[in-house]
Amino acid sequence: MFRLSNLLKSSVENSPSRVLNGAIAIWNFTNRCNLSCLHCYSKASLDSKDTLTTEDILNTLPKLKENGIKFIIFSGGEPLTRSDIFDIAAACKELGIITYLSTNGLYVKSSNAKKILETFNYVGISIDGSPEIHDKFRGLQGAFEESIKSVRLLNSFGISKVGIRFTITKETLPDLEFIFDLAEKENIPKIYISHLVYSGRGLDNLDMDITKEQRIKAVNYIIDKAFEYYKEGRDIEIVTGNMEMDAILFLEKFAKIYPQNTHILEEKLKKWGGNSAGVKLLNIDSEGNVKPDPFFPQTIGNILKEDFSTIWQAKSELLTRLREHPRKIGGKCENCRYIDICNGGSRSRAWAIYGDLWAQDPSCYLERV
Repeated sequence: MFRLSNLLKSSVENSPSRVLNGAIAIWNFTNRCNLSCLHCYSKASLDSKDTLTTEDILNTLPKLKENGIKFIIFSGGEPLTRSDIFDIAAACKELGIITYLSTNGLYVKSSNAKKILETFNYVGISIDGSPEIHDKFRGLQGAFEESIKSVRLLNSFGISKVGIRFTITKETLPDLEFIFDLAEKENIPKIYISHLVYSGRGLDNLDMDITKEQRIKAVNYIIDKAFEYYKEGRDIEIVTGNMEMDAILFLEKFAKIYPQNTHILEEKLKKWGGNSAGVKLLNIDSEGNVKPDPFFPQTIGNILKEDFSTIWQAKSELLTRLREHPRKIGGKCENCRYIDICNGGSRSRAWAIYGDLWAQDPSCYLERV
């Protein structure tokens, strides 16, 4: 997760940046979902049955806390299909764990909107472009209208907790500008833009990914919007995910505009450290499998069979190599001067294309190393 806007502001003003003081767990509490999104890494469907009981989850939460997990992103499937989701979030709150809700918004209603805002620290609602594109991508006619209704409903309470989530693919790329216009028009305080990772339906539909030339153009547009918002004093935060190389393109552009502060940003980026799968990021899927990230091709354990502490503290070769910094990555990463910033990018994409966890990220769009 690359907090573009925060790093821009803090580097220009030489102030503390927002630092992840602890690890993030993305937990797929269910694989049940009312949509059939083309890029879904968990291949969720409405027919799926929940494997993890409330007790399984509540027993694991203290173990996460003990191991430095301070944030849990409630994901799925659609997490709001679980009747116990508010109980789980309440247990997190008691432990001092910050909770983010990642939802398609279709189960956000006037009857639960206030409770959602009171329960979760942040709510991210998926919007993948204009109504036509979004509905096609999400597999349901009218999905866009329902999702944007939920954004408006939650924002109507005057609590700045709601953002939109957008995944860049060949189909959605033409609507990237639409997403920013939507955020400006609807006063949405945060835009999270995710790059495609080759896993689940995203792997089945590999041809939906964009070219490197398209990616460079898209990322430059995103970066330019961050500079525009900062200069205008517009309070819209931009975050990108699953493409740590965005930080390097941002650094190069920042150096041209604020050369006197480049060293500040570079130090912040090195401290951020790039891809953190298996270090400050982990995933627990709907079957209880623990993985270094949601897209990872290998599991490192299962909470129904082992104590989470045993899994996370294991001295395995995989975790040891993931926790090296910078990682020893092959290909053009081997001699890249920016390896300590991006940390080699996605190991999941490397595996999907090369069958090698330690190959270069095939989606890296940088030629300057």
